[in-house]
Order: sequence, then structure tokens, then C-alpha cells
Amino acid sequence: MIRATEIAFSCYPVTDMARTRAFYEGILGLKPTMVVGEPGGMQWVEYDVGATTLSLGSAPGWNPSPDGCCVALEVEDFDEAIAHLKANQVRFKMEPFPTPVCQMAFILDPDGSTVCIHKRNANHH
Repeated sequence: MIRATEIAFSCYPVTDMARTRAFYEGILGLKPTMVVGEPGGMQWVEYDVGATTLSLGSAPGWNPSPDGCCVALEVEDFDEAIAHLKANQVRFKMEPFPTPVCQMAFILDPDGSTVCIHKRNANHH
């Protein structure tokens, strides 16, 4: 039996690493912690977010999809984050909405992969 202890990382495949990095670093404000590879070949970028890692990868036969797994980025100020995304003309897959435990919205990165912008309610952790 496999006994998983944590999620090591989540990764989105990308078609244009420079364009995608501009989005994740410029719009979402993430800072790269590892960058490997060269344009035209396999490429990999990692961003440490809290205790987890979000990666972007480019490899032959690995294609982006808006219907794949989705990472949820917890933000400090939900309304401010949404205003920032709209000011930068980020495409929304699903406009902001509340749930009993959080507020969230789903946006699309430059390749159309879905990213959740998330804020837990004060009484949930």
C-alpha cells in the first residue's frame, strides 16, 4: 500500500513559458524558486506557496486543459485580488461567489488552465 504524506507539488502544462511566467509572476505575484530548461526544450518553473509548490512545465505531448485539476490560491484580501485581476483583464471562468466556508472565483491562465482564487471565511481554517 502507498501511504502518501503530502502533496509534493501541483503542475500545469504550458505552451509558452515566458507568457505564462509573466502571468503567474506579474499578475498573481508569485516568485520563482526554481527555473530549469531552455526555450524549445523541456522547461520547469516552481513557486513555493506556503508549504506547497506550484509548478509550470513544458514538455512534448503534455497539453494544457481548462478541465484538468485546479490549484486554489489562498489570498489575504479577496476583494482586492478580484479587483486586481479585473484591472489586468484576466479572463474569469466563474465570477466570484460565496460558499458557507469561503469566497472563490475561477480564472483562466494564458493557456486556459483553471486557477481558483480563494479566501476562507474567518471561522474556517
